[in-house]
Amino acid sequence: MTVEQQEAVRGAVGGLGEWVARLRWSDAPAEVRERLLTVLVDAVAVTALGSREPAQRALVEAWDAPDGPAPVFGTGRTAAVDAAAWLNASAAVRLELDDGHRPAGGHPAAHGFPAVLALASRGTTTGAELCAALLAAYEVAARFGRATSLRPGTHPHGNWGVAGAGAGCARVLGLDGQGATAAIDAASGMPIAGPFSAALDGNPVRDTWIGAANQSGLVAARLAATGAGHPTGIAAHALGDLLGTLDPAALDEGVGERWEVLGGYFKQHSSCSFTHAAIDAALSLRDQVDEGTAQVLVEIHSLGAQLDRASWPTPLAAMFSLPFVVATALRRGRVVPADLSADALADPATADLAHRVVVRPAADLDARLPDERPVRVTVTSDRGRHVAERPNPVGDAAFQPFTADDRIRVLGDLLGDPAAVAAIRDRVAELPDAPDAGKTLRALGSALGTR
Repeated sequence: MTVEQQEAVRGAVGGLGEWVARLRWSDAPAEVRERLLTVLVDAVAVTALGSREPAQRALVEAWDAPDGPAPVFGTGRTAAVDAAAWLNASAAVRLELDDGHRPAGGHPAAHGFPAVLALASRGTTTGAELCAALLAAYEVAARFGRATSLRPGTHPHGNWGVAGAGAGCARVLGLDGQGATAAIDAASGMPIAGPFSAALDGNPVRDTWIGAANQSGLVAARLAATGAGHPTGIAAHALGDLLGTLDPAALDEGVGERWEVLGGYFKQHSSCSFTHAAIDAALSLRDQVDEGTAQVLVEIHSLGAQLDRASWPTPLAAMFSLPFVVATALRRGRVVPADLSADALADPATADLAHRVVVRPAADLDARLPDERPVRVTVTSDRGRHVAERPNPVGDAAFQPFTADDRIRVLGDLLGDPAAVAAIRDRVAELPDAPDAGKTLRALGSALGTR
């Protein structure tokens, strides 16, 4: 990247820092505030759901985190800020149910919300300031995601989203424009170069990259708070030269006018987002096919074609296997956390059907990227040949998006506990007017308890 491009990045980061410092929750449009709160409800709910998983419980136990002010959602306990940020972040992504943003190519909220919530739990932040910090974290992360084109084979966890964590934490600390700029710049210089193969192989290190991103955001904001920050546009080299390419113009284009949080998606299937349109298509054909004789062809864009493995040594590998999730959808009519249990993963009938699922890239579907992530599923069985095509997953901002009420319903089904989701919704609704965000967050953690 040239000196001129680095300077352009530095200037764009400066513009984002100034915007973060002057952002006021009350100034954001009503639809933006409503959407941000729905994203927060979603984040807390899927974190609590992820905390139920045996692997996550073991991680919490192994961490042996010191007590502190920040709730570890779904566990009934509180912990030190850094520990809570990491543990909540890894729980949020453990079941592949956290919300995401297709144009950014990943998960802005998971990259910054856990750090911002933990830092704000210290008791010195109002609810309105916390909401502004969460909005800043989302918007900055999503813009870095839009601007970054990662090298093929790089997983998006833990790299471009770190800048959002830095921005949100800077806002919680009350930093001015120069301080927020320094925090964003420093955070963008701490990316993880994680291989996408880790998810395909089922290596749980992938979940820890989100924890590291949140801790890096805390580190960047604290560095900026010392006044020692020296913004240089380091993202030009860290995200650009090393991990891919970076478009400086995309970082601050339309900031405060085009709200990225309105363009995200919510999930209803416990699997990689690249598989969701295929699951939706398979579910639409379920009543028309004979499972025992079915031969399935999944034609998909090249981004999703790599998810073709017909073995799944861990739940994570299963969530990144199109043969597994399509077979599960056809057999069970769903893909939810219960379908990732040891017994479900070892089910011979699912494995038999999965080995009859062929995944193939299709040039006509590739041509529709990036505005769509299309898929075409063809099932041939004793009951005939049936085809279903989807442009995007249900729940995407561009295709049958979920309303706030839709998301509450889906979360209630996923948790198997509509009352718990209602408790999250009610506590989050109180947050903008709360004089002490930490108190409200701890009440939210207590309401969830250990389930």
